[in-house]
Amino acid sequence: MSALIAKMLTSLFTLFAIPSFVAALWPMPRALSTGSTALKLSSDFVIHLEVQNSPNDLQSAISAVYTQLHNDTLQRLVVGRAAADSVAIARASELRFLTISLTGHAVVRSIEQEAVEPYGSRSESYSLNIPHDGTTATLTANSTLGLFRGLTTFSQMWYSSSSGKYILDAPVSIADEPAFPHRGLSFDTARNFFPVEDILRTLDGMSWLNTLYWHVADSQSFPLEVPAFPELAEKGAYSETERYSAADVQRIVSYANERGIDVIMELDSPGHTTGIAFAYPEHIACANKSPWATYASEPPAGQLRIASNATLAFARELFASVAGMMPGTMMSSGGDEVNLPCWEDDEETIQDLSINNITIADALNQFIQEVQNVLHQAGKTPFIKSDMILTHNVPVTNDTIAVVWQSSADATSMAERGQRFIHQPSDYFYLDCGAGEWLGNDVLGNSWCDPFKTWQRAYSFDPFANLSASQQQLVLGGQMPIWSEQTSPENLDPIVWPRLASGAEVFWTGATLPDGSPRLGANATSGTQAFARINEMRYRMVDRGIRAIALQPHWCVLRAGECDLDA
Repeated sequence: MSALIAKMLTSLFTLFAIPSFVAALWPMPRALSTGSTALKLSSDFVIHLEVQNSPNDLQSAISAVYTQLHNDTLQRLVVGRAAADSVAIARASELRFLTISLTGHAVVRSIEQEAVEPYGSRSESYSLNIPHDGTTATLTANSTLGLFRGLTTFSQMWYSSSSGKYILDAPVSIADEPAFPHRGLSFDTARNFFPVEDILRTLDGMSWLNTLYWHVADSQSFPLEVPAFPELAEKGAYSETERYSAADVQRIVSYANERGIDVIMELDSPGHTTGIAFAYPEHIACANKSPWATYASEPPAGQLRIASNATLAFARELFASVAGMMPGTMMSSGGDEVNLPCWEDDEETIQDLSINNITIADALNQFIQEVQNVLHQAGKTPFIKSDMILTHNVPVTNDTIAVVWQSSADATSMAERGQRFIHQPSDYFYLDCGAGEWLGNDVLGNSWCDPFKTWQRAYSFDPFANLSASQQQLVLGGQMPIWSEQTSPENLDPIVWPRLASGAEVFWTGATLPDGSPRLGANATSGTQAFARINEMRYRMVDRGIRAIALQPHWCVLRAGECDLDA
């Protein structure tokens, strides 16, 4: 933690005693101090960029802030709304200038370049200071990515009234940086297809997350056009209009990178690969075999023939081709939910095992090693699902990052192995749980990951639970997934937002709030304050075109804490 942030933490006690003005920011800055003076944004407000040879995406980010400040209509969420602040606004000084600069030693690079830097090389910290008297505000950082994060904070601070934009608690001083380098959304586009525009709109909402973990293909469909294997999408996509071309991928990746978001593509293997059988059936064991529940976690059954030399060669070329489409330094080979009976009942696999004098475990180890070698040769750090390590004991390279997804309790087992990992536990973070079962003729109607994961459930997650101080260094962050069996463009926004914002704060601020208090639970003050802040985040999202679901009746939102059980 920087010295400036450490120094500012002493002023945080005032944060929880003041109404939800700038303190309504989401996620909570790591260090924030505020005053009690109203300040208006001048009608001729100007952002001065003092960065020589400033990159185009930084200039675009500044233009976006102007647009948001002009178009935002969100009034403060209190009884009376903006009218409640009319007297304070009338007396307020006006802020005319925000000066943006990099620290003296910073190298000027684009946000797009900064967003794909390896963990440990990215800097997202920034300092933002807004005076109470209308003199110049300043935003400084040692990277354009940090400046982007600071601009995002600045754009979320202001309320709207008939007289313009204003805040009520100047001066404001923020020194901010993320607690974890990985803060993401895992997005499944295989069970149901999502047009590019839906992905871009989702990226617009991910202002404090920095990773789109793209689960692009699965057993049901293969919508990705792969240069080396065009027939995969031609035969594996649901239709010719439900594909992602190389141009689509480039558009999504560039759009994300310019907004400080890296894209990690997951090509799940060797399970969840029946979609490949539409074009290359020779590489898939037990394809569409019945009853599917014997051979797969969901229909249709099928997974790669890991003991086949021809399939290994196919997998190497497939991963090399897809890796070549992605400019980032990371890629996932998936690895979850492989089914041993699928291989045990597949004649070709049994023959290959016999010819090579190896077991299924040997073949699985070899497959993973081959894929990881391809990713390393492409300059990618490999991601892999936790059950490949914890259940199947597959050896992986030291730089591998595991995705702990089955249960939050598995984090301890992963840490005991000394493996770096990110959190994606089904018992806290799965966004699609609670809608009932999607399988036919299921009279019970409950999905395996029910109940619905509320924002409070996700927000209460402790990334360091049951981990020693040394093991905590293995935690790189986390992500919330949206699986698309029951998700489509029609319900994407309300099922993701604003719950995904809870994960954004967990992995931005760390295991506790910046003052050390717990997020939820016995601390009623922090719980009420968090509800007020995430409500404001939700209303601002709706104001900016994201169809986030309501968390409370409007009456409760305007009266923070009055709908608490003990109110």
